[in-house]
Amino acid sequence: MQFVDEANIFVASGKGGDGIIAWRREKYVPKGGPAGGDGGVGGSIIMQADPQLSTLLDFRYIKKYFAEPGKAGGQNNMTGRNGVDEIIRVPVGTLVRNSENNEVIADLVTPFEQVVIAKGGRGGMGNNYYKTATHQAPRKKSDGKPGIELQLTLELKLLADVALVGFPNAGKSTLISRISAAKPKIADYPFTTLVPNLGIVQAPEEHRSFVVADLPGLIEGASEGRGLGLQFLRHIERSAILLFLFDGSDDRQTPEEAYVILKNELELHGKKLNKKPKLFAITKSDTFTEEQSKSLGKMRFDRKKPILISAVAGHNITEIVNELWIRVKTSKEEAE
Repeated sequence: MQFVDEANIFVASGKGGDGIIAWRREKYVPKGGPAGGDGGVGGSIIMQADPQLSTLLDFRYIKKYFAEPGKAGGQNNMTGRNGVDEIIRVPVGTLVRNSENNEVIADLVTPFEQVVIAKGGRGGMGNNYYKTATHQAPRKKSDGKPGIELQLTLELKLLADVALVGFPNAGKSTLISRISAAKPKIADYPFTTLVPNLGIVQAPEEHRSFVVADLPGLIEGASEGRGLGLQFLRHIERSAILLFLFDGSDDRQTPEEAYVILKNELELHGKKLNKKPKLFAITKSDTFTEEQSKSLGKMRFDRKKPILISAVAGHNITEIVNELWIRVKTSKEEAE
C-alpha cells in the first residue's frame, strides 16, 4: 500500500431543515391554530481516529465530503428528521488544519477518538414556535441555518516511542529488522527506505513493548527540501526518544561531523526536536578493528557516550534495546 501522509479535502456540514407554516385541520375544529413543525438539524462532519488505517491514501481519490441536510418540518407540529452525520475515518496521529488560516482544528492521537469538525446547521422554526398569548395565528416561520464549509489539510504524524535518525545507509533499517518483526527493504545504496516503517519491540519487562520508527535518511539540506528527509521530519515530532545512528565504517565523514549536520537539520525544522531525549549508537561494529572500536568508543555526543552496535552480528543489540526501554518507560511515567 502506498504511504501518503498529507492530503487536502473539502467538507461541508448539512444545512438545517426549514420550518413550515401549517394549520390544524380537524373535524369540528374550525379554527385549529398553528401546527407548523420545526426543521431538523443538519448532519455534522466528524473525524474518527481508526487504528486500522495507516495512510491518507484514500483522500487522494475522494476529496469532497458532505453531511446530509436536515429535513423540513411537517404538519401537526412534526419536527423534521435530523441529517445523517458524515464520519470520516483517518489514521491515528492525524492532525486536522483549516487550510485557509493554518489553525489546528483537531489532533487525533487516541484510537476511536471522535471530533466534530463542522457542526450541522440548526433547523428553522415552524409557525407554532411563534405562537404567543396575544398572537394566536402567526404566519411566520424561519429557514434552517446553512452548514459549515471548510477546506482542510490532513497531516499524518506517526505515533512512535523511538525515532531512528541518521543519514542513508546508517543501518536504521537493519536495526529495526533485527529488534522487531518489521521487514523493511534493505540494500547498499542511498534512500533504500522510501517510506516510514514501524516496528514493535519487545521490552525487557514481560508483556511490555514499545514502537520504533525507521524513517528515510536525512541529508544536509533536508529541512530545505533536499532528499527525502523534509517530508518525514514531521514524524519525529511525536516520538519520545531520538536514537541517532552513525555509520562507523564511513571514512568520508566521522560520526561527530555527521551529528553536527543532523542536529542542525532538526534545529532548522523546529518543533523543539533537539530538546527530545537522545541516545547515540555507532553501527557496523563488526567491521571495526580493535583500535577503531577504542577510538569510536571515546567519542561523546552532547557529553553522552555512544553504544557500538552491529545489527548483523548482534553486537550490543540487547544493550541498546534495554537502554531505549529505560528512556521510553521514564518518558511514559513523566507523561502520566
